[in-house]
Amino acid sequence: MADFSTYRSRVGAVRPSHLMFTSGVGSIVDLPNFSVLVKGLDDWDYRGLGGGGIDDEARDPTLITEPRLLAAVQALLSKTVAELRPAPWMPGTDTNPNGQAARTGVPVMPFPGWMRCTACNLLARIDSTAFGFENDRPNKPHEARFFHECGKGNKKRLVVGARFVLACTAGHLDDFPYLEFVHHGGQCPAAAKPNLFMEDRGGNIGANVRIFCKRCGADRNIREAMGKRGRERLPYCRGRNPHLGTFTACENKPHVLVVGASNQWFPQTLSALAVPQGGGGELDAQVAKFWANLENLPGPQMLPFMRTVPPFSFEFEKWTDEEVWAAIERHRGEEEAAGGEQQGPQGYPDLLTPEWEIFSSPHLPEPTDDFTAYRDDEPVPPLLKGYFSDVVQVERLREVRAVIGFTRLDAPDPEDPQLVQRVPLARSRPTWVPASEVRGEGIFLRLPEELLTRWEGQVADSEAMRRHREAFGRFREYRYSARTGQPFDEEHRYSGWPGPRYYVLHTLSHLLIRTIALECGYNSASLAERIYAGDEDDPRGGILIYTAVPDAEGTLGGLVSLARPEELVRLTRRALAEAMTCSSDPLCSERLPRKPEDFLHGAACHVCLFVSETTCERGNRFLDRRFVVPIDDPALAVYPELP
Repeated sequence: MADFSTYRSRVGAVRPSHLMFTSGVGSIVDLPNFSVLVKGLDDWDYRGLGGGGIDDEARDPTLITEPRLLAAVQALLSKTVAELRPAPWMPGTDTNPNGQAARTGVPVMPFPGWMRCTACNLLARIDSTAFGFENDRPNKPHEARFFHECGKGNKKRLVVGARFVLACTAGHLDDFPYLEFVHHGGQCPAAAKPNLFMEDRGGNIGANVRIFCKRCGADRNIREAMGKRGRERLPYCRGRNPHLGTFTACENKPHVLVVGASNQWFPQTLSALAVPQGGGGELDAQVAKFWANLENLPGPQMLPFMRTVPPFSFEFEKWTDEEVWAAIERHRGEEEAAGGEQQGPQGYPDLLTPEWEIFSSPHLPEPTDDFTAYRDDEPVPPLLKGYFSDVVQVERLREVRAVIGFTRLDAPDPEDPQLVQRVPLARSRPTWVPASEVRGEGIFLRLPEELLTRWEGQVADSEAMRRHREAFGRFREYRYSARTGQPFDEEHRYSGWPGPRYYVLHTLSHLLIRTIALECGYNSASLAERIYAGDEDDPRGGILIYTAVPDAEGTLGGLVSLARPEELVRLTRRALAEAMTCSSDPLCSERLPRKPEDFLHGAACHVCLFVSETTCERGNRFLDRRFVVPIDDPALAVYPELP
């Protein structure tokens, strides 16, 4: 593209975290004047970013290295995945908006393919000659727009995307068939390509959008395509994946969605903390980090040559060749003994166990740039001895997140990766997946095992816990039946239920997060949680609250300072005291799921416990204040008395 072209490829910007959780591959991104769809990995271009390709990893600055996460991605996708990459980006758009930086980024395409003039209501395809496009202001890409020359003087009128699309449970996405819909599945008898018009008449009950053909006079309201009866009037899904440019066989009936609907795209992600494997020191962490480059070394005689190649020329300068080779041999032995990444109960790789082993170890690993943690000589304040058994201050941590696919209409199940059909990110097996990394700090709190064991015995046969478990069974049944239309397999009714211990840890985590946000100035959306809840065979009970945003708010030490004895006592007291009441009581405090309800929380609501979706790891499910503090039966509370 010429530097002085009036057409420019840059149409907007989003944060890296936005591409991971809100609008990634295959999603529709709303821009000020139109909407676009993010293309698949086959179209992402990293040329000119200063790094090599998949065979030149050591010199590629665009790669994100995290061996545990990469192994987990390979377990779910394919061994062909060899890299974790951030979105392509180059600095310089502000200083030179005509340069290469302005043409480097995530590729998108306008979607939906039908657009409507806001002045005359003309409805036409984007690839027709009806509309034009302008993007001639290099410093204002957000002003890019489609236009229609109509009305008096043929002024340029704004054109916007027609706001209806089709999606099916297999993850396909397609334009709404306006031409066939208005003609009841046929063609216009007066013209092969007639002019269509769309009039939005508003209304208080559902959509009230009229589509009519100017040539033959055919007229139909979009309301006829809505709901269960409306789906029967629609054609079968064409199996279109617009982000890949492919069509596949599909026998599903599609659903009508409004552009911008929250259920048009759900990311399926994995995340891991960069902790030393096996609790090793800094050298072991470095070997694990660069294992893809070290695993095929034939012997220590190659190490002097490796030290001449960046980044090895400076990453391993602290250690001798003998020490480095011994660490390589240790890591190779661990890989062979493990036999691959451990699997969770429903097929998800277990990424939490190595982190739990680090936090629960009596000896924390040596500080590194990715992970630095310490505990005081007396980590738990005397006033909280019966409430916590350990407090670890994580001064520095690094979290890596990767997207392995996405779903439509229904979110992925956190326990069963096969329940909802995953849409691929590329046309063939990918060699890399999008990833991002954030650095921050955190606090790890461990609850006494004897306290949790005793409490589990008290509530095991309680009516409250029984109703929570039954609600989970109904949730699994309704979700499975609604998606497949097949009878539910009773063997899977309670598969994936997190158990009583998770309710306590998850609820306590939310109470502390909300208190931190209110008292200490942290935005709750900038915090995240990791719950380490075990079972009878693997007793564990801890929570990690950490900063999870890529800006300065999460790296200035404000969260770690809250683990000081006096601060932690005040924080815990306030969190538990405020859990006793809610402005929605008694409705909130008395809430328990009853048949046929399938919601997965008890005494919890937006006033007292719910946090943002990016903060909670389970979508504000499995929460109940009565299991932490005595708002109901004191025997149900793990803390019957407040500190």
